[in-house]
Amino acid sequence: MISVLQRVKSASVFIDKQMISSIDSGYMILLGVANNDTDADAKFLADKIAGFRIFPEGDKNMNRSITDVDGMVLVVSQFTLCADLRRGRRPGFTTSAPPEIAEPLYLKFCDLLSEQEITVKKGRFGAMMDVSLINDGPVTFVLNSREK
Repeated sequence: MISVLQRVKSASVFIDKQMISSIDSGYMILLGVANNDTDADAKFLADKIAGFRIFPEGDKNMNRSITDVDGMVLVVSQFTLCADLRRGRRPGFTTSAPPEIAEPLYLKFCDLLSEQEITVKKGRFGAMMDVSLINDGPVTFVLNSREK
């Protein structure tokens, strides 16, 4: 499971020009689910992200977590993060989990963050979405559950 985590001042998701989710200060997370991902991968990433200290505190640029700052999270499923880019110029998606595996793990990840008293908003799984955000910093990290 791969996530691209961005510290944001705000973020929102639109489908057909209608806003379906938005957050204020917190994290915008793009989440890719791979074929071999399990609940353990979702738990690893949710725990890592909940305790990840990338918010400023005084003169320390990165010392507080999302829970410390009472921030919100917007999670958008992004199967392209798990693409196979090793050959040619066109990505292959056989390494991305099919929807019947990816959607339950995406929802599990969101639930695990919610269980840690984090307000979680979501995109719509499988939909074409327009994502808008105001990056804070910018501060962006790629987290991979395979890199424990």
